[in-house]
Amino acid sequence: MDLFERASTADLKNQPLAYRMRPRTLDEYIGQDHIVGPGRLLRRAIQADQLSSVIFYGPPGTGKTTLARVIANTTKSHFTSLNAVLSGVKDLREEIDGAKDRLEIYGRRTILFVDEVHRWNKSQQDALLPWVENGTFILIGATTENPFFEVNPALVSRSRIFQLKPLTEENLRDIALQALNDKERGYGKLKVRFEEGALEHIVDVSKGDARSLLNALELAVETSEKDGQVIVVTKAVAEESIQRKAVLYDKEGDYHFDVISAFIKSLRGSDPDAALYWLAKMVHAGEDPRFIFRRMLISACEDIGLADPNAITVVTADAQAFNMVGMPEGRYHLTHAALYLSTAPKSNSAMGFFDALSGVEKESQMAEVPNHLRDASRDSEGFGHGEGYMYPHSYREHWVAQQYLPNELQGKVFYQPGNIGYEATIRDSVNRRREIQLETVDLDAFPENLTFTKKDKKREQWIQRSEQTRSLALSSLRDKVFSSFDCIRSDRILVLNAGHGMMLWEAFRRTPEGLSAAVVRNDEDLHYIQHRCQSLDDSADKPQVYRSLSEIPSDIKFEHIVGRNYLVLSKNMDESLKALVGLCTKNGTLTLAETLPSEGTHLSDLIHESPLKTRLKEAELTIYDSNYKSNMLKTVGKYFKVSGTEPFRFTEERIIDSEDVKRWVHSSYAPALKADSVEEEKLIKELTTQLCAAPVSWSVSCLIIKTELS
Repeated sequence: MDLFERASTADLKNQPLAYRMRPRTLDEYIGQDHIVGPGRLLRRAIQADQLSSVIFYGPPGTGKTTLARVIANTTKSHFTSLNAVLSGVKDLREEIDGAKDRLEIYGRRTILFVDEVHRWNKSQQDALLPWVENGTFILIGATTENPFFEVNPALVSRSRIFQLKPLTEENLRDIALQALNDKERGYGKLKVRFEEGALEHIVDVSKGDARSLLNALELAVETSEKDGQVIVVTKAVAEESIQRKAVLYDKEGDYHFDVISAFIKSLRGSDPDAALYWLAKMVHAGEDPRFIFRRMLISACEDIGLADPNAITVVTADAQAFNMVGMPEGRYHLTHAALYLSTAPKSNSAMGFFDALSGVEKESQMAEVPNHLRDASRDSEGFGHGEGYMYPHSYREHWVAQQYLPNELQGKVFYQPGNIGYEATIRDSVNRRREIQLETVDLDAFPENLTFTKKDKKREQWIQRSEQTRSLALSSLRDKVFSSFDCIRSDRILVLNAGHGMMLWEAFRRTPEGLSAAVVRNDEDLHYIQHRCQSLDDSADKPQVYRSLSEIPSDIKFEHIVGRNYLVLSKNMDESLKALVGLCTKNGTLTLAETLPSEGTHLSDLIHESPLKTRLKEAELTIYDSNYKSNMLKTVGKYFKVSGTEPFRFTEERIIDSEDVKRWVHSSYAPALKADSVEEEKLIKELTTQLCAAPVSWSVSCLIIKTELS
C-alpha cells in the first residue's frame, strides 16, 4: 500500500493507533504552531494549494510525514511518495516519467514526497535536482538530520526549510485526548479512566514524540483490566507502557554540531566549567580530538585575537604535543588548551576583516590605489607613481601620518581595538595615529562629481541633503521599533497605519516563514502596497493588507504589533487600543512610535520677536495638549503592560509653502485665536512672508512605547 493510500474501515481497525490517528486536515493537526498556525506562510500555501519545494527537518515523531499526508489530502496536484531507504534511482526515474507526462499532457503538477531524504547519496539527490529546478516536481523532503549538512546544497537552496520541534506537553496531552475521544479511529467508544499521574507520566516520558505517546497509550489501554465497563489505566501500567529513551551523542548527527557549538560558545563566554563539561562529553563519545583542536585554533583568533596574541601559540603547542603523546594522556593537552582559551581575555576585533571585505564587495567601481602608494620601480618617470611617499623608518618612532586607504574610503574604520589584555596597551596609540591620519586628508582630492547647472546646484544639493536626513531619521526610527522585541522567522507581525510600507517591508524581511500584515488608512496606501506586492511571484508569500482591523480573519493572532502614529491619528484612543487586545498572542508585544506635537517645533519657534509671535504662543496653548503624553501612556496602560518608553527626536530642513500656512491657520490657529476672516488673511500674509522665504529647521519629537499583553 502506498504511504498515503487511504485504508478501508476494516483495514483501519487493524492498524496501530499512531497510524489511525494521523491527522487528515490542518484543523486536526496539533502542534508546530510556528509552522502551520493560523496565518503562517506554510498554512497559507497549503490552503491556497500553492506549495513550493520544502524540506521538513526534525526529530522522529514531530509530524513530518503527517504534515505531508495533510498536504496529500489537500492539494489538487498529483501526490506521490518515495522512501529514500527503500527506493533508488530506478524508482525515481519512473516517477519523473510520470510527472513529465502529467505536466505535458494534462498540465497537472506533481508533488513528490521523499521520506528520509538524507538517506539518498549524492548521485541520487543529483538525479532529482534538475526536475525540481525546472518545475516537473515540487519536492517535499523529510529528514531527521540537519539538511544544511546532509542534503545536496543545490536542493536546499531551492527549497524552504521548516524545522519541526519536539511537541510540548500541552500538545501531547491534546493528542492523547484526541485519541481517547475519537469514536471512529480512537477509543471514543470505550470508557477509559486514568489513575492520577498515569497519563501525565506517559506525556512526560514521551519527550515531544507523538508516535511514542500514541504507542504507549495504545499499549496501556489494550493491556489494562476493566472495572465493570470502565478500563482503568494505573500508573504502574503507564510506567510499563513507555520507557525513557537514552539521548546519545551521534558523531554523524545534528547533536554533534550542537555540542561543539556549545563548547565554542562556552570558551567565548569565559566559562571554564561549561567548557570542560562539553569537552568531556565529546571525548567520552569518541569525538576526533583533531576536530576539537581545529575548532579551538579558530576560536584563538576569532574570539581572543589580539587581547592575548599568545593564545594561538598555546593551542598550536598543545595540538602538536597531542600528536606526539596520543590518548589517553593527550586529554591533558585538550584540557590545557580549553582552560587557557576559556580564561583568556576576549576580543573579536579580527572580525574587522569582514567589514573590509563587505566594503570591497559593495564598491560601485574599483577603488584606485593612491598615487604615492603605487609601484615606483616601473613608471615613476612617466606617470609619477610613488611620488610623495614618505618612508616610515626615516621618521621618529618609525611612523609618519599619510594616506593609505583609497580616496573613496578615506576615514573608513575597519579595526576597532578592544580595551582588554594586549589590545588595551595598543588601543590609545592606534586611535591617536588614526586621528592624526584623518587630518592628512586633502579635501581637494574629493571634488563634487555633480552635473547640475550653477543656478540649480545649491537647491538640488539642499533637497538631496534634506531627503537624506529624513530618510536616515525614519530608518533609525524603524530600527529602534524593531529592536525593541525579539523576532523569529516564523512570527506574525501586524503593522498599523502602514502608509507606503516602510515598517511593513522590514516585517516582511524578518518573517519569511511567518506572516507580515498591514492595516492602511486609505485606498491610496492600499493600492501602493498592492502594486509593490505584484513583483512577488508566490501569492502565498505576499504581505496581507487590510483597510481595517475588522477585515483580519478571527483565527489569526500576532506575536508582534507595531505602528507609527496609530494613536495620534485615531479618533478614539480607548477603542483603538481595545481592538488590538484580541489580535495579540498570549505573550504578544505592541510597539508604537507616536509623534508628540507639543514637544516638536511650533510656528512660534520660527518667528522673530514680535506681537505675532506672542499671538501664536497664545494659540498654541490651546492647540497643544501638554498632558497628551501622560494621558496616552495612561490609556495604553489600561490594555497593555508598558515595559518601557524611549524618546526619539530628529531635526530636518523643511520648505514651508503658502498652502501649508493656509492649512495651519484655517484648521488650527484661527479657531484657537477666534479670528475673523480679515484677521485670518492678515495672519496668513504675515506668516507667509516670514516662513516661506527660506528653508527652516524643523524638529520632530516621538515617543517609542514598548508594551506586552497584560
